[in-house]
Amino acid sequence: MLVDHQRHRRDDTHHTVPPGAYGPDSPRPRDSALRRFLGGSPAGVMARLLFLSILVGAFMSMLGVTPGRLFWHLYDSTRALLEVGLASLHDFGGWIVAGAIVVVPLWLIARLFAVSR
Repeated sequence: MLVDHQRHRRDDTHHTVPPGAYGPDSPRPRDSALRRFLGGSPAGVMARLLFLSILVGAFMSMLGVTPGRLFWHLYDSTRALLEVGLASLHDFGGWIVAGAIVVVPLWLIARLFAVSR
């Protein structure tokens, strides 16, 4: 049984591109830098942002969250994390110093005995 597995490669010259459509040879118009940056038309992006702002604002209002409270909560949380992190580094630094008090003299004594051989 013979089957033509390459039907799609036979002769593509009979396919024409409808007028106004982008074919493989026609250049696509480039969007402006502003449209590419925003991800669409400025008016469409503004409308989406306005709609989302209304939804988020209503949700925050229902929860009793204000932008000021949200900012101070984030500020306090960040500060607490930094304090915990710095305290951990302080403890870690203490471990390094305590270990170095024992390890460095032992290493120095071992090096002195190795040199004398």
